[in-house]
Amino acid sequence: MSRLSGKVALITGASSGLGRVGAERFAAEGAKVVIADITDGDDAVEAIAAAGGEASFVRCDVTDEASVENAVNFAVETYGGLHALYNNAGVMLGDDDNPVTTSVATYQKTMDINVLGTLLGCKYAIPALQASAKESGEAGSIVNVASFVAHMGAATPQIAYTASKGAVLAMTREIAVIYARQGVRANALCPGPIMTPLLAKFLSDDAKRNRRLVHIPMGRFGEPIEIANGALFLASNESSWMTGQSLIIDGGITAAYVTPE
Repeated sequence: MSRLSGKVALITGASSGLGRVGAERFAAEGAKVVIADITDGDDAVEAIAAAGGEASFVRCDVTDEASVENAVNFAVETYGGLHALYNNAGVMLGDDDNPVTTSVATYQKTMDINVLGTLLGCKYAIPALQASAKESGEAGSIVNVASFVAHMGAATPQIAYTASKGAVLAMTREIAVIYARQGVRANALCPGPIMTPLLAKFLSDDAKRNRRLVHIPMGRFGEPIEIANGALFLASNESSWMTGQSLIIDGGITAAYVTPE
């Protein structure tokens, strides 16, 4: 049996990047996937269908409460329930730097998308996850994307992003404790630097890129599929006795004091 057979998963920010890879991975393991994104997700839906999976798209702005509520309702109405929420949508803005130079507008936009967006996803998904858990006898799963920088300072300044991911990690732990006996698990996925368009935009020059790369013991950036596999584990019953935890996939960064030559 596939690892997500019979389950419905809502993934935010899944039209492209890490979210799309996650959506394709979840669908390949049997999930019915709802792609919720502010940008068009029809290409992702078609790619999943072409590979033999099942997916639907709903337009969603994660900073808008009504939009998030609508996305959750769409998932339940389309597929009859909700078993996993993958809060993947996020930003790392190019002008996010140190506390002195980073604008309040950049900080606020980052917090709105990365933190408020995660909160709203949980707010409206939790009742649906609980309802499906009562029917299946298996706890629903929330996977919130934080970051390795929630655990340590970044080598290159990104104060708004770092603060936002620390908030996501703290939020995830609290949600996990509140709902541990109420049919919902919640865990944080904490990627290291993954070579996506989002990171490429932030590491816009060689100095920034090399400054980051030198701190990775494994000597390379991660691949999107490596993060998708972590999300799949957290969303599946393989992690059924796991809640309130931080799954760090970072090439060894958080374990290192000095990296190998």
